[in-house]
Amino acid sequence: MRDENCIFCKIANGEIPSATIYEDDDFRVILDLGPATKGHALILPKEHAADIYSIDEELAGKAWNSLFLGNHDQPRSVSRFGNDNPAYRDISAKMLATCLHMMQGTPYVYQGEELGMTNIYFDKLEDYRDIESLHYFTELTETGRLTPEYMMKCLMLRSRDNARTPMQWTDGENAGFTTGTPWLKVNSNYTDINVKNQEADAHSVLNYYRKLIALRKSDEYKSLFTYGEFVPVYDDTESIMAFYRKDESKCVLIAANFGKEPASVTLKSQAARILLSTRPDGSVQIDTTSAPKLTLDSCEAVVIEL
Repeated sequence: MRDENCIFCKIANGEIPSATIYEDDDFRVILDLGPATKGHALILPKEHAADIYSIDEELAGKAWNSLFLGNHDQPRSVSRFGNDNPAYRDISAKMLATCLHMMQGTPYVYQGEELGMTNIYFDKLEDYRDIESLHYFTELTETGRLTPEYMMKCLMLRSRDNARTPMQWTDGENAGFTTGTPWLKVNSNYTDINVKNQEADAHSVLNYYRKLIALRKSDEYKSLFTYGEFVPVYDDTESIMAFYRKDESKCVLIAANFGKEPASVTLKSQAARILLSTRPDGSVQIDTTSAPKLTLDSCEAVVIEL
């Protein structure tokens, strides 16, 4: 048997006993890894956020971090950590990017991530090319540890081929990737998700990435986002991931709601400046009638200078 630490083997071994495949109205979750994730918009329970925090804190002043959510060996980040239902795909892709790019370290953008490209969800084994996926399918189904139907759904979630489909440049033949026959099929959503369409849409995921990168590299904030202190906050909340980036002169709050329902936190001071918001109009929802309270809708993220 191959690596028993793989997600497929852990399911087969009963190490993830509550793993179930379901589709919950608008919030699609292909693999529910337990009660901590069910009902959430995104598969990033609080213990995962704590892991992210600890890595950033432990590396502070000692080493430089590489920041990434996906690569050629991982499924598409918006499908794995976000919600790739069309109703939430764009805003959750923007939210994930906000959290990643505002941390300390060098952020990486894997091809297609800047568009919100999704898993392809092959429903036929012959469509896969990844040798690891094919080997695990054979080993785990032939030994009876997982049924072929269940294993296919697991591959939809975690196969490396999800991130290896052709880049979606246009809504033309083969997404503008080639005039020949691509090694892997083009994702059928290429007519909607492609560079050409997003170039023309001011509120697209692609153009949001440009704003995010421009903010991080701006003369005014470059030093803060490069060298500023990383301070997790609001860790007592169920669904909000939040942290400060601070230096001697500035304090910027980055907050994101990973939950299905709106969530609120009380700010330590009035917002001095809205630097970025995943809302199309760039606004944020802050109640200033008493202590300033920030409310975030599902999959919403903000960057606010306090």
